[in-house]
Amino acid sequence: MPAPKLNIRTVIAFGHDVVAAAIAWSLAYLFRFNFEIPFVYLASLEEILPWVVPIHAAAFLFFGLYRGLWHYASLPDLRRILFAVSASAAAVPLVLYMFQILVGVPRTVLILAPILLLFIMGSSRLAYRFWKEHRLYGRSKTGGSLVLVIGASDAAVGLVKELTRNVEWRVAGFLDDDPAKRGLMLHGFKVLGRINDLPEVARKLGVAHAIIALTSSASDRRKSYRAHSDRRRPDRLLRDRRRALQLCAAAGVKALIVPSYNDLVSGNIKVSQIRTVEPEDLLGRDPVVLDNDGLHDLLTGKTVLVTGAGGSIGSELCRQIAKFTPAQLVLFELNEFALYSIEQEFQADFPEIPMIFAIGDVKDEARLSQVFLQYRPAIVFHAAAYKHVPLMEQENAWQAVLNNVRGTYVLAQTAIRYGVEKFVLISTDKAVNPTNVMGASKRLAEMVCQALQQSIASPDSPVENASGKIVLGSRLERRQEPRFVMVRFGNVLGSAGSVIPKFREQIEKGGPITVTHSEITRYFMSIPEAAQLVLQAGLMGGKRRGGEIFVLDMGEPIKIADLARDLIRLSGLSEDEIKIVYNGLRPGEKLYEELLADDENTLPTPHPKLRIAQARQVDKKWLTALLAWLEEHPVLSDEEVKRELPRWVPEYSSAESIIPVSQVRQSRIA
Repeated sequence: MPAPKLNIRTVIAFGHDVVAAAIAWSLAYLFRFNFEIPFVYLASLEEILPWVVPIHAAAFLFFGLYRGLWHYASLPDLRRILFAVSASAAAVPLVLYMFQILVGVPRTVLILAPILLLFIMGSSRLAYRFWKEHRLYGRSKTGGSLVLVIGASDAAVGLVKELTRNVEWRVAGFLDDDPAKRGLMLHGFKVLGRINDLPEVARKLGVAHAIIALTSSASDRRKSYRAHSDRRRPDRLLRDRRRALQLCAAAGVKALIVPSYNDLVSGNIKVSQIRTVEPEDLLGRDPVVLDNDGLHDLLTGKTVLVTGAGGSIGSELCRQIAKFTPAQLVLFELNEFALYSIEQEFQADFPEIPMIFAIGDVKDEARLSQVFLQYRPAIVFHAAAYKHVPLMEQENAWQAVLNNVRGTYVLAQTAIRYGVEKFVLISTDKAVNPTNVMGASKRLAEMVCQALQQSIASPDSPVENASGKIVLGSRLERRQEPRFVMVRFGNVLGSAGSVIPKFREQIEKGGPITVTHSEITRYFMSIPEAAQLVLQAGLMGGKRRGGEIFVLDMGEPIKIADLARDLIRLSGLSEDEIKIVYNGLRPGEKLYEELLADDENTLPTPHPKLRIAQARQVDKKWLTALLAWLEEHPVLSDEEVKRELPRWVPEYSSAESIIPVSQVRQSRIA
């Protein structure tokens, strides 16, 4: 057993326990003889104490009673005390017998002394902890901001334990909708009522802050895994968090939250982590469970290349990949400032990981060949894309096709030529039944990867373009057969070009917030969650033949108008102060987003948040014709692009023929 670190607290605690041992044996003699100890037994007590006390002291040190602080005394500490006292209680009679001192010691004392010692040591530690936390004799703190805790789960009680140790906060009580908890005392604080009682309770007690500590129950989490079969199922946790936020805004109470679900459940909470509520907190989504061992096999010790590394998804992918210590991380980006910004961050946060910051265009075959030849990446994540729907719909349609389709092809061909193990394409839900050029171009990118995977399966028939140039070599020219994986998901909160930064800017200017339609909905997830699921899909894909399209569980679609209202409340304002104005759908914009096309269904995977879309397949002949079309025209007008796209993506329909899609179609994800 390692020796405890010697300091004044350790010395005082050890001295206390040694004295407690002497007192316990003295009290045992007093109780045995009704506080009138005969002279002969008093001499016996004086004789055994020099033997008994060192035995107890040795047991205290052996069982590590001084490795913790009394301030945090808990059940593990009491368990160690019990073991130490029990061991010494067995050792004392044995030692006294061996040295023939046991004669004259009453047997009752041998039993009573350890019990008294256990009581003295345990109660003194608990009393010190209560005193330190200002809870002795029911006395509470008088300083600090008064706060209500919304939720009365075990996790919320753990949060309160941390709050009671901090001088900045003073807990008023809990609010919870569970009728069985009404009126109960939890860690010394009362469950004052339901969540809906927040305005009244806050007014009576003068509360200015509320911490939302709501968690989903185990049954709710099991139901969320089955949500694919019913996309319209309301998420209870999401509703409760929104309701709590609305009540806080109505009562003029500042809403706070603990950022990490895992920290809340595990009890690993620091007061410094408590912060204001962000839009991501209102998604009500369970944390992603990653196959860390599998991802270590996929990424650790290998060179990984990420295109679009300066973007929202690309940069977060790099952060997540860096946690698995790759041999080298190549960040490929066209935008100089974006690459510079990510370089400054990563050199500070991950100095131990070798990183290459390469500027280049995914359409530039020579530059890609240079990078692949020099660094030999084993895994490629392709996040580079033009993705802003209205911008790509007008004046830039052909550039969207060239960048998203031809760029994907050139990158994929380079990856094949240099023996990449796995190629992961970041796709979008806008590729499903696309009504805009951006979505159609991403669907084409998926199909390019599907066709290349088919070509790899039969390499003796190379793909040729219109000029007869071989664009996919034979099996003998490649180091190995790469596996293509496509990952399709919806919007991420806070990404570049998303509604959140736009809404915040409009709120800062005093409004109004502009929303295209009162009923428009979108699927949302946080950037870290999206990146984690992309990694998990990259791990699971290509186990057999490759070419899978993974669909992420995006949860419930959220009304953009509701998101705008949430941001208004989070800013401490009301809809009377910040108006919401509806200005009509933008070019190429859908009222509802979809995760599956009309002719698609999905298959389950071992991961509850990932499913595989059974999408329409294309072959090498289709790919050869597509490449010929891309090379045939140096430039096309927007109208020409939109007229040609249905030839390659039959499910594409232009913005002029948009028909609102029924959300009932989502029930096919089963």
